[in-house]
Amino acid sequence: MANLFWLCSGLTALGLVIYALQIVAVKRSLAPSTDDDQSCPPASLPPISVLKPLKGLDDNLFDNLDSFCRQSYQAYEIIFSLQDHNDPAYKIARMVKDRHPGKDIRIVIESCSRGMNPKVNNLIPAYRASRFDTVLISDSNVLVGPDYLRSIGRHLNDPSVGLVTSLIRGTGGRTFGSIFENLHLNSFIVGSVCFLDRFLRMPCVIGKSMLMRKKDLETIGGLDAVKDVLAEDFIIGRNMHAAGRRVVVDNYLINNENQYWDIRRFLNRHTRWAKLRWKIGGARYLVELLANPVFIACLPLIWSGFTGPAITLALCAAVLKIAGDHHLGLRTGAALPYAAYLMVPVKDLLIGILWFVPLLSDTVIWRGNRYRIVEDTRLIPVEETGLLSWRYRLASTILERFA
Repeated sequence: MANLFWLCSGLTALGLVIYALQIVAVKRSLAPSTDDDQSCPPASLPPISVLKPLKGLDDNLFDNLDSFCRQSYQAYEIIFSLQDHNDPAYKIARMVKDRHPGKDIRIVIESCSRGMNPKVNNLIPAYRASRFDTVLISDSNVLVGPDYLRSIGRHLNDPSVGLVTSLIRGTGGRTFGSIFENLHLNSFIVGSVCFLDRFLRMPCVIGKSMLMRKKDLETIGGLDAVKDVLAEDFIIGRNMHAAGRRVVVDNYLINNENQYWDIRRFLNRHTRWAKLRWKIGGARYLVELLANPVFIACLPLIWSGFTGPAITLALCAAVLKIAGDHHLGLRTGAALPYAAYLMVPVKDLLIGILWFVPLLSDTVIWRGNRYRIVEDTRLIPVEETGLLSWRYRLASTILERFA
C-alpha cells in the first residue's frame, strides 16, 4: 500500500507540473505579440461570409447572434442555416434579422442529409449560398465583441495562413452543470489548446470559431471530407496543417455562453468528447489521466482509507488546482464567482471517472440512430439486430444510468 501511495504522489506531482505548463502556455497565448499587426487598414481585410448553423435554443441565443451583427468590419455577410422552419431557433434568427435591416443577413432553410454529422449537414447549404471567398464557421452558443472579425481577419493577410481559430472561455453559469462546464472550458480546454499550440506546435482547432479561405478548405476536400466525421473541427485543422498551411490560434477570447446546463448534459458532453480524443489520440489519450492531479491524488483514499497522508495528498492537490483555476479565470476574464472555484475538485473527479468511458464503449446515439466511432472519429451505423448489438445496448444502458 505504501508503494502505491508514493506512486500516486509522484504522478500527482507530475500532473501538477503539466498543469503549470498549461498555465504558462495560456499566458503566452494571451500576451500581445510583436508580430501581430493590429493596425491593418480596413481595405486589406477580406470580406467574410459568417456561417451560423442553428439547432434548438442555446443559452443566450438572441444576444449571441446579435453580437455578430455589431461587428466593426468593412464587408461581411451572415448566413443563419437551419434544417426546417419548425426549429425554435428560426424565430430567434428572424428576430435578429428584423432588428438589423441594414445588415447583409440571410436565413437558409434546407433539409440536408448528405452525411452523418448534423452540424456539417447544416453547414453545407450555408456554404453553398455564401458569396465571399473567405468563410467563418461559428457556433450558435458564442458571443463576441465588435472587434472579433477584425482580430481574426488580419491573420489572412499572411498567405501562408490556412486557418484561424480562437480561444474560448466559459461564461455565465446558473446551475451546477453550467458551472462545471465553464470551469472545464477555462482550465483543461483552454490549457490544452494553448499547450499543444505553444509547446508542441500541434494544431487543436475549436469548431466554435474557424476562419479560412474557400480554396484552402476545398484543397483538403471541403466539407464533404468531414461529413461523416464526429470531430470535424479537429480533422479540418489537422488536414490543413498536413497540407502545409499554417493554423493560427488568435488571442481574442470569445465567450461560450453556458447558463442552464444540468449535470446530465455536462456528463454526456464530456463522455462524447472523451471518445473523440481516444479515437484521435490513441495512446496519447493516457496522458490526460496524468494531467488530472486531483483524481490521481484521491486514489489512495479508496484503498487505504482516510488516513493522514492520503487526506493530505488529496487536499494539497485540490487546493493547488483551485488556486490555478482561479488564476486562469482571472487571466481569461471569465468572471466566474469565487464560490464556483470550490467546485473544481468535484468537477475534476467526475472528469477522471469519465476518462474510462471510451475504454468501455465506442458508440454514440445521434438523433435516434446509433453510430460506432472508428479511426479519426468517422461514424459507422450500428445494426440494432444480432448478437453484437447487445454489447452496445448493455454498455449504453450502464452509461446512461451514470450519465
